[in-house]
Amino acid sequence: MNGYNPLRWDCEKRGCFNKLKRPKIEMFADCFPGRINFGDVDAIVEINGKGLMLEWKEGRQELKTGQRLMYERLTKTKLLTILVVSGNAENMNVDGLMVWFAGKTDGWKLYDFNSLKQRIKNWVKWARKDEYARAENQGSRPNSVQQAAVTA
Repeated sequence: MNGYNPLRWDCEKRGCFNKLKRPKIEMFADCFPGRINFGDVDAIVEINGKGLMLEWKEGRQELKTGQRLMYERLTKTKLLTILVVSGNAENMNVDGLMVWFAGKTDGWKLYDFNSLKQRIKNWVKWARKDEYARAENQGSRPNSVQQAAVTA
């Protein structure tokens, strides 16, 4: 496996991460009306004010009403894109993808891991589009987000 993983946890040495380190969000249930409560986010990243959220599901299931409404509302501004992935998180086998953007989704599509990675790379290009335009106006392309921020 390669790449940077900010979550460096060895369950074999340190115990179950979910039991030891995840907040017990059910403890806040009485703070909200009805059946509303916190949910977890599997992964999220921000580039240039645009967010990409990854939600992992085991099987292409229909979203619960509250989750569907949240995705519609949070993506309506086009600042957040949500990728709902169907697959096996243990071996990273992907079999489906549902994309939420601008308050809408086209539903589940057949997908595989490599197609998902390409979709994420395409999102990064889209999120960095303004950064490259600013750099080109100043005569250079940024090598990193930090460099782009310095030249802006």
